[in-house]
Amino acid sequence: MKINYVVGDATEPRGDGNKIICHICNTVGAWGAGFVLALSNKWKEPEEKYLQDHKDGKSLLGVVNYTKVEDDIVVANMIAQEGVNYPDRKDSPIRYEALKTALAWVNEFAIHNQATLHMPRIGCGLAGGQWSEVEKILIEVVTVNVTVYDF
Repeated sequence: MKINYVVGDATEPRGDGNKIICHICNTVGAWGAGFVLALSNKWKEPEEKYLQDHKDGKSLLGVVNYTKVEDDIVVANMIAQEGVNYPDRKDSPIRYEALKTALAWVNEFAIHNQATLHMPRIGCGLAGGQWSEVEKILIEVVTVNVTVYDF
């Protein structure tokens, strides 16, 4: 596994072959800030899938839902944020164990589909996480190549 850092847009994944765009979603059905806005501006299906899964009770920590948005691109909505980051919250909503579980599932999906992973610095925006912790999880559980995009 190799992590490649690039400047660019994670909704425009680089390279040949199948690609999975990974990002973190919350447990409360809130979609409307951060990286999801870029996803929704490009494709409506990931938001629709997330909202339907939340309505159906499938927004549990560690769960992943996949939405094919182009012939060679799938979006992985990973539930790894408990709630949202409101101003008086004392802890960050990211849940690293849930992220680890979700990334392990995504890695298996990527192996099965001969895909690479593409993402912004997941968990480090609205989820309040630290990239050093996320990177450790990537190194621990992911075996396919990863491209991280800094916009």
